[in-house]
Amino acid sequence: MSYNLFLLAFVLGLTGAFHYGLQVSIINSPAEYIQGFIRETWLKRYGSSPSAEMITLLWSFIVSIYSIGGLLGSSSAGYLSVRFGRKKTMLLANIPALLGAALMGLSRLCGSFEMIIAGRLFSGVCGGLAQNVHIMYVGECAPRNLRGLIAITASTSIAVGKFVGFALGLREVLGVEALWPVLLAANAVPVLVQFLTLPFFPDSPRYLLIDRKDKEGCIKAVKQLWGDGDHMAEINDMMSEQKAIGGEKAKSVWDLLRDRAVRWQLISLFLVVSCMQLIGINVVYFYAYNIFTKAGIPPAQIHYVSLGVGTTEILSTVLCGFLIERAGRKTLLWKSYTVMALALGLLTVTLSLQDSFFWVPYCSVALVFIFIMSFGIGPGGVVCPLITEIFIQSYRPTAYVFNGVTNWIQLFILGLVFPFIVEALGNFCFIIFLTYCLSMAIFVFLVLPETKGKTMLQVMEEFNRLNYRGKKGQAALQQSDCSVVTVTRL
Repeated sequence: MSYNLFLLAFVLGLTGAFHYGLQVSIINSPAEYIQGFIRETWLKRYGSSPSAEMITLLWSFIVSIYSIGGLLGSSSAGYLSVRFGRKKTMLLANIPALLGAALMGLSRLCGSFEMIIAGRLFSGVCGGLAQNVHIMYVGECAPRNLRGLIAITASTSIAVGKFVGFALGLREVLGVEALWPVLLAANAVPVLVQFLTLPFFPDSPRYLLIDRKDKEGCIKAVKQLWGDGDHMAEINDMMSEQKAIGGEKAKSVWDLLRDRAVRWQLISLFLVVSCMQLIGINVVYFYAYNIFTKAGIPPAQIHYVSLGVGTTEILSTVLCGFLIERAGRKTLLWKSYTVMALALGLLTVTLSLQDSFFWVPYCSVALVFIFIMSFGIGPGGVVCPLITEIFIQSYRPTAYVFNGVTNWIQLFILGLVFPFIVEALGNFCFIIFLTYCLSMAIFVFLVLPETKGKTMLQVMEEFNRLNYRGKKGQAALQQSDCSVVTVTRL
């Protein structure tokens, strides 16, 4: 196997998932300085200081508008990835990223906090577009036996992005008042590296063969990415999928919602992948500061402990990459969901008894790390190859659009209502996320088929048993386009 495939996975991560992780974490450190800049700018313009409510409102808008940009980027990922191809779309995603970095980097020099808002919006567009296309692109480039490992590099990129964001935000690096514009513009560096290196790699072989019907280009891309070995079995699988699709164009979101042939794929996508915000990973991060303080860690050292948490997430996604082709997707998912549900349940108890016994805070710290490791080994890593594997080529771009839009809407809504949930339920807010994790463990164990080592058509046949149950379902299956799979096999 050529190293080019792993190099491509690294290059794609620079603007794709890494950019998302970086932007999520990098905004926390300069919060105080940016709010001070808003106050100073307002005073210079209008001759009076803004109210505390106005500063809070503008700061909240700076943070939340990234989700709005992500929603816009995700909704365009399907059309652009089919119209221009995966590679060109990734290169196009660099444009709003560079524009956003320039606006935020020059905001203090120009005396405009509106430039920070606009920069965050453009960065969100890049995050929503590039993250979806990145996972689709890298999943389609990998051979069957490495599909899980290569796709999980996207999850590792997110974790590394969060870690780098935390590290750059330290006072010893860029987390000081004089350098916060540089900190906000730091994402321009990996974007430029990708912009200069990605043109040397081919487009997705599956896209070239199935969408563009360019067999020679597909074989050339396969040789460049996988080396000079015999890869005809993989290419024949792609051709079988092409015949099964029968020349159909890429499906729309409406087709995805109403087509019986992908009903259980859509249900699995929505419950297992699109609702990942309900796992509670952001809630655990929210409570982490208080948990570490109660355990006796000085507030000044909390930032360094956060780096330890980030390192744990990186290592767990790497471990998932080694396990996914051995244990399988289904096993990792339902076992990890079970462990996370138990960790959240115990965390609810320990937080309630935080001041009762001296050893309880240390149990809370251990449960935080157990939860984060389970998240990285399970859904945090496994969902990356899952969308590519459960949908055939004609539905795949639309499935990524649906997943991206749903995720960004949930992220935005959860950001708005979460403070009220915490205020109303306190430590018992974990019960909401515990219920979701436990439900997903049961759903994955009973319903979701194993996709390890299977072709796209074999996975589709597994789902057809769910989509077309009963005599009426079998009759509908024979009349549908899915029957082409049997013809292809014969």
